[in-house]
Amino acid sequence: MTLLKQPLPTAPRLDPLVSGIRAALNHRGDWQRTAQHAASELRRYLPAPEMLTGIPPGELLHVEPDGTFSIQAIVWPAGRITRIHDHVTWCVFGVIQGVLDEELFTLDGSGDCLVPVGRSTNATGAVNGFAPPGDIHRVANNAGRTAISIHVYGTDLSRIGSSALRSYDLPVRP
Repeated sequence: MTLLKQPLPTAPRLDPLVSGIRAALNHRGDWQRTAQHAASELRRYLPAPEMLTGIPPGELLHVEPDGTFSIQAIVWPAGRITRIHDHVTWCVFGVIQGVLDEELFTLDGSGDCLVPVGRSTNATGAVNGFAPPGDIHRVANNAGRTAISIHVYGTDLSRIGSSALRSYDLPVRP
């Protein structure tokens, strides 16, 4: 596993978001509730794309010193799509430019096939969140222009390298 580079010091312009996520974690709930609280804070402090000027794409924007969360910006060129995957912990994301499509899945009773259970189109300003179990999804930029999203993960990405737990190479039931 390749570990990510050490993150840049948090830009002061992200301080309100970092403080908001810290406050969300003080609510002490299960991962679903934590994701809901973190999503509320991300919605409240969702940065504009200009706030990321000078930060390399894919760079970690912040890792909490105690490892409880990380913030990352992801640049999505037109046509980019993730594998179907789930996560090691809760996650929230907000779209700060463009449009991202998300497909949600569950395993069928036998575990041999994925079943679509939902779909959303997330335009600029949209915030969504989820937590295991039940977080099997893929995200795509099906639009004709670059999209940018901010992700908050409930772990130290500089230590574990990726938020994905598993990728699913199973057939998808129509």
